[in-house]
Amino acid sequence: MTAIPVNVGIVGGGLMGKELASAIGRWHALVDHPVVPRLTHVCDANPDMLPWFQRLPSVKVTTTDYRVLLDDPGVDVLYVAVPHHLHERLYLDCIEAGKDFLGEKPFGIDLAAAERINAALEDRPDVFVRCSSEMPFYPAAQHAAAIAASGELGRIIEAGCGLLHSSDLDLAKPINWKRRVETCGAIGVMGDLGMHSLHMPLRLGWAPTSVYAVLQDLVPSRPTATGSDELATCDTFENATLLCRVDDGAGAQFPLTLEQKRIKPGEKNSFYFRVLGMNGGVSFSTSNAKALWRMRVVDGEQVWGKIEVGSQSTFPTITGGIFEFGFPDAILQMWAAF
Repeated sequence: MTAIPVNVGIVGGGLMGKELASAIGRWHALVDHPVVPRLTHVCDANPDMLPWFQRLPSVKVTTTDYRVLLDDPGVDVLYVAVPHHLHERLYLDCIEAGKDFLGEKPFGIDLAAAERINAALEDRPDVFVRCSSEMPFYPAAQHAAAIAASGELGRIIEAGCGLLHSSDLDLAKPINWKRRVETCGAIGVMGDLGMHSLHMPLRLGWAPTSVYAVLQDLVPSRPTATGSDELATCDTFENATLLCRVDDGAGAQFPLTLEQKRIKPGEKNSFYFRVLGMNGGVSFSTSNAKALWRMRVVDGEQVWGKIEVGSQSTFPTITGGIFEFGFPDAILQMWAAF
């Protein structure tokens, strides 16, 4: 197979921009993928973020003006990873320029912004756009989704999915843009982590018909980044627990719990998915990434069994099947899917 070269530009050279650069560097771990990306352009409003990318031999252009990437016909696809308040303008400009892109969630800091972005996409069906969500590409998550979709669990009793971490448990951590309404939006953690919890339910066709949310503002103020004793107000929510109703397609409903939490003691950065049905259950968490838990009813007893899942996800790689899958692998799989 002759792979098609694709020139990639990054807008936003922070943590996730660097993860994409790393994924491109590992691209040949994929077996017979139809395209081969090259990172050629990088933009960040902060020029101090650019030297790291300038070390990469494929990078030809670094700039603080994202329109340089939009105006360059040599850029085939973009990854946009910037704070939420910049999404609407950037996404609309990318669509108008006819650039395919993978955008970070949410698609709009509020409902009105999201509707404008969706309307622009409807007007440009030639532009291919997807939302970033890498966690469900863990092999055990893929297996769990397949089991849930197969119907072998029987009538669904309940399900849950979420992204849980504890980065804001440190009260000395300075405030950042995710704790400010003006940059993160009033939806707070639901905008930043919501797609992680909704990806698999939506792929399974589980669109909530109603939502009840318990929102928590656990740390109302934090130190500023200046290092002074001054405290800044945190006006977004850190934790969100959503209880939803979902139609099961057979005339009944089941509860779906969605969790998006920045403060979850005992978790570092864990994605989980769990479904219970009349005929059994399935459960997965990245905190034990190789384990897929299955429950079956055997001789009238509920029996949970652990299945050890190897490294292979949606797209085959050269990695040995007995090895562990990790976050960089999930990034690679997400981009392979895109």
